[in-house]
Amino acid sequence: MASGRYRIVRTSKEAAMRDFVEHALDLLLEHDMAGFAGLWAEDGVLEFPFAGPGYPKRVEGRDAIREYLRDYPNLLDIREIAAKTVHETADPAVVVVELTVAGIVVASQKPYELSYVAVITVEDGEIRTYRDYWSPLAAAEILGGVDELTAAFGG
Repeated sequence: MASGRYRIVRTSKEAAMRDFVEHALDLLLEHDMAGFAGLWAEDGVLEFPFAGPGYPKRVEGRDAIREYLRDYPNLLDIREIAAKTVHETADPAVVVVELTVAGIVVASQKPYELSYVAVITVEDGEIRTYRDYWSPLAAAEILGGVDELTAAFGG
């Protein structure tokens, strides 16, 4: 091109990955935790690399993930995705999502806002791995303390 500009063309895999992420976030906003957990492969994994003491570092299998997420809406009432950036990677099966989630802590009715980075691997339309990077200290502060965080999400 004479102008030195170029056009980025998204592949259908990139578009599908972005659609997948949007669908997953819609399920969270709808408080459909069974639907959200249903996005995982039967043997998919949810990992928390920064998990603190008393908090699971890994949840394995769709059924275990469904159980783990079941009461989430009773703890946090997610009302909006306040910020979101989706990054494609060199591997079309992997996407990195930066997001800030906002809502209300159900028990205290206090505002909730926390930022996350998720590294998600999707194969055959299902999540194989979902690595969830977030700050346990920030979450504990929002929920009212480490004991409350551990009681809410502990293993």
